[in-house]
Amino acid sequence: MKYLDEYRDPDIARNILKEIEDFVTRSWTIMEICGGQTHSIIRNGIDQLLPDQIQLIHGPGCPVCVTPLETLDRALSIASRPEVILASFGDMLRVPGSYRDLLKARSEGADVRVVFSSLEALKIAQDNPQKEVVFLAVGFETTAPGNAMAIKQAAKKGVGNFSELVSQFMVPPAMRAILSSEKRIVQGFLAAGHVCTVMGYEEYEPIAEEFHVPVVPTGFEPVDILSGILRVVKMLESGEHGVVNEYSRVVSRGGNPEARKTVNEVFEVSDKQWRGIGIIPKSSLKLREEFSAFDAEKKFDVAHIQPEESPLCRSGEVLQGMIKPDACPAFSRECTPLNPLGAPMVSGEGACAAYYKYHKRA
Repeated sequence: MKYLDEYRDPDIARNILKEIEDFVTRSWTIMEICGGQTHSIIRNGIDQLLPDQIQLIHGPGCPVCVTPLETLDRALSIASRPEVILASFGDMLRVPGSYRDLLKARSEGADVRVVFSSLEALKIAQDNPQKEVVFLAVGFETTAPGNAMAIKQAAKKGVGNFSELVSQFMVPPAMRAILSSEKRIVQGFLAAGHVCTVMGYEEYEPIAEEFHVPVVPTGFEPVDILSGILRVVKMLESGEHGVVNEYSRVVSRGGNPEARKTVNEVFEVSDKQWRGIGIIPKSSLKLREEFSAFDAEKKFDVAHIQPEESPLCRSGEVLQGMIKPDACPAFSRECTPLNPLGAPMVSGEGACAAYYKYHKRA
């Protein structure tokens, strides 16, 4: 299949690996931001094929993983109401709240439905006018346009029984927070291709300039990832910094202007709690005041609900690249996909889930 098979070609991958081996002379630490890239890296054994000098660490680019615990507890509280249909992406159902998850709530009688988009949730609201339909709007910049469009459509059509519980994150502030840390070990980034498809990569340019790091947007297939790593290594070895686009078949510098416009019409920037990490300033999107009627947190008065995190879970350190998943003492012991302590063990983009499923364990 064009634009797919060639990016999985083992001969091309081996040639890029050989070029990386020939080029690298020093030890470098590179973070891939996106959880989708993490799964591809672990599933294809890329981390084990690279030269020993290259250390890949996994960043906080899994929106399910960084959704704060209070958002899950608030979603659970809303879902327990008999007048509510709560709609969610499928991988949110197993993410643990303080005491249970949405799958458990559904088994106890809550009307929790899996959808593939916010517009599907809006259709449920239109078909069920006697119910309050709440969409758990989780994601990075990739899902923001769709979630914004659902709000615009609900306002335009007067669908007053639809609302969103918003947990919408942005990647650049997280990168800035990682680079500003006293414990910083990251020397270069693979940027998330799907986020850059929507937003472009202009926002990464001042970060690369300020912290003197290479940032390389790339895709998710093995050849994409290896090409991105090669580009980062070449820049590090030559002392260069800046943004170089290795996903040009999809990504442009300015992104998708119509999608960005829709997001800006509905959302505004705010501070946000990231699960396991803490508050990162100006790192999320919240509904503008003119759309507050569609804000589920306000509609159901759940902002006061506060969580209790597991003391055993070290997912925050995993999400910041401080430890690998299997360095957590609870990994594959107290914490498994059937009994997760943290979201990275059950999310489709979670680093812990990737290690549990694909990584060799002693």
